[in-house]
Order: sequence, then C-alpha cells, then structure tokens
Amino acid sequence: MDSAKKAQFTAYIGEKNAGVIATTNREHGPESAFINLAVMPDLSIVFETLITSRKYRNLQHDPRASLVIRGHEKTTLQVEGLIDEPVETQLEDAISIYYEACPQNLGHRDWPGLTYMRLRPRWLRYSDYGLPWKVEEYFLNGFETTSSSS
Repeated sequence: MDSAKKAQFTAYIGEKNAGVIATTNREHGPESAFINLAVMPDLSIVFETLITSRKYRNLQHDPRASLVIRGHEKTTLQVEGLIDEPVETQLEDAISIYYEACPQNLGHRDWPGLTYMRLRPRWLRYSDYGLPWKVEEYFLNGFETTSSSS
C-alpha cells in the first residue's frame, strides 16, 4: 500500500473514531461490540475495553478480529487483523493517541480492569456504493492489492 492510500485510510478512520468489532467466543460463535477507537500512524487501531468484557475474553483465546467503520454517505471500511495488548512505550503512545481521538473517554482511565488493545490490520476493504461504485481490497504484510469498480 502506498503512502497516499495509507494517509487516506488514516484520515477516514480518524474522522469517525468508532466502529463495530467482531470476535468469536470459545464455541466459535460470533460476538460484536460497538467501540470507540483511534488510528496510529502505522494504521494499527487502538481501543479500550474491560478485562471482564466478552471481547477481551474472546481475544485471549483467539486474537483474530474484524472491524467495520461506516464513513460518509455510502462508504465503509472493513478491517481484519490480529489483536494484541501494547506494552511499555507502545502502550504509552497508544493511550496518548486514543485519548486525543476520544477525549470523551478520559474519565475511563481510572476504571478497574481497563486495558487497551491494538488491532494490527492484515486486510482492508474500502467500499463506496455511490455512483460509480468501487471496492478496493488491500492485503498487508507483502500480499497483493486488488480493486473492483463499475
């Protein structure tokens, strides 16, 4: 993915700072949750959660997740990747970026059991269902880029 496209996706995610994340439980059933989020310069997505939440428990046994962010008009960005918990300086950076993007959540900082998770994208699909429509898919980490349109 070139730097211009990366900047476009960073701006897109940064405008909304919210989406729906999907994880799977131990029985392989789907579970979804609305989250506030922030995007880091490398396109990683940071969000907060409680260690008592379903999503946290799910991600402990299967770190794969998908996320959908709705944009302007008829656009969406789908993201799939692996989740981890940043540590040390990465954690400090993630927290700083998260609360800059989501200042409404500053009051959460002292909640017992609060932690921060990071989604590292492996696949993105940008869809614009306006006229003309287009769908662009990006496989990160050395995979090919594909796109379709009408």
